[in-house]
Order: sequence, then structure tokens, then C-alpha cells
Amino acid sequence: MNYRAMRKTLRAGSIVFGASALFLLFLPSLFLDLLGLDANEALIWSMRMIAITLIALAGNMWNNSRNSSDSGVGNVAKVMCVSASALGVLTLMIPVQITWFSYLYAVIGFGFGFSYLINILRK
Repeated sequence: MNYRAMRKTLRAGSIVFGASALFLLFLPSLFLDLLGLDANEALIWSMRMIAITLIALAGNMWNNSRNSSDSGVGNVAKVMCVSASALGVLTLMIPVQITWFSYLYAVIGFGFGFSYLINILRK
């Protein structure tokens, strides 16, 4: 496993998730519009709840990238590989017409999933 690269991927993912969290927290209607979803009070509230969870995830990713042992970073990378890839899949399964933003969001998820996978497999 390439632990150094995994640590960098975790930090980069932390920044991306942190930025997404702020976007969801402060501009949930715009985020939903970019995904092609109709904004309503319940969905806006859900986006803000997800934002808070993403803030926690981003903080944990950053902390693990800096303070965990190599085996700990490897375990976190495995979880994030599956999670980032699943985010890409779920984004493409959105129940509305896929927008350019949906494709971009999916590519970002798949990109992180691929980065984790490559670094898990590398010696």
C-alpha cells in the first residue's frame, strides 16, 4: 500500500467534502437546482443535515491523514474507496434528468474511489 499517497488523497478528499458541506449548508437550493432536483423545505433541510455529517467526515479524514498509523490510514482508505465509488454510482442513479453537475459530481466520486484503489494496490 502506498500510505503517503493515501494520506494525500484523504487530505484532498477532506477539502472537497468540506467545500461540499459548506455549499450544502449555505446554498442547498442551488445545489439541488444544479442536480436537477426540485427544492422543497424537507429536501433543503435534508441537505443541511447531510452538510453537518460531511463536516464531521471531512474533519475525520483530515485527522486520520495526519495522525493515524499506516494500518489505520489503510483501513480508512478502504472505507473511503467504497464510499467514494458508491457516491459516484448513486449520483448517476439520481431520479431526474442527469445534469452536467451530476456528471461532474459522479466523476469526482469515481476519481477519489480510483485514487484510493490504486494506492491500496500499490506496493
